[in-house]
Amino acid sequence: MPASGTLQITGLSKGFVLARETVTALADINLSVPAGCFLSIVGSSGCGKSTLLRTIAGLEQPSAGSVTLDGRRVTGPGLDRGMVFQDPRLLPWLTVERNIAFGLNHRPRSEVRDLVQSHLALVGLEAFAGAYPHQLSGGMAQRVAIARALVNSPRLLLLDEPFGALDAMTRIQMQQEILRIWQAARTTMILVTHDIDEAVFLGDLVVVMSSRPGTIRKTMRVNAPRPRDRSSEAFVRIRQQLYEEFFAVAEEAFAYAI
Repeated sequence: MPASGTLQITGLSKGFVLARETVTALADINLSVPAGCFLSIVGSSGCGKSTLLRTIAGLEQPSAGSVTLDGRRVTGPGLDRGMVFQDPRLLPWLTVERNIAFGLNHRPRSEVRDLVQSHLALVGLEAFAGAYPHQLSGGMAQRVAIARALVNSPRLLLLDEPFGALDAMTRIQMQQEILRIWQAARTTMILVTHDIDEAVFLGDLVVVMSSRPGTIRKTMRVNAPRPRDRSSEAFVRIRQQLYEEFFAVAEEAFAYAI
């Protein structure tokens, strides 16, 4: 039996019908993600990154191919997968602790209390348990969203550009925060981002996607040791290689468009 959090994507394609025409968003995606891995996915806007993440989450059904998690085929949403979006999507009428507990109605009250407290500690927000979303900074709200996604102990956490709406300094702090949380929880994580620096800083593996229809152009292992120094020779070399791939994709898309 595969280790917990092992993802396998085989021959995955996804099309949408728009104005009576089928638009292919993803074509023949094949990807293996080991348990406990942090995978970063980069690509230009419209290449299908978010569609791929939503298909892994079970929010979209593939047109062809399959997604399996720990050997079981994904056919819809499930508690074995958590998802964090760019917008934290907190319920404004609930406190921080009640937002985190929102999906735990099936658990005994004492267990819910312990789970919420441990996840408040995991994201460093114990002092804000009774606060409401409007009283939080953007980074704090996103940490609540991460805690809410992790509280059901998912095997896989999907992150759809979770730091895209944050300012530069907060974004760097949140990158360090999600890395700390990943190292503590060891949940398999998949991050979609436009930011190549972010992809290299966080990822064990980085996937570069082509323009639509989205395919996997390159998969690169990040061999730079952790904690990573963004100015180190290894980091800069890997980042440069990814930029070259990214720009090649952009040039091909432009040439195709004209």
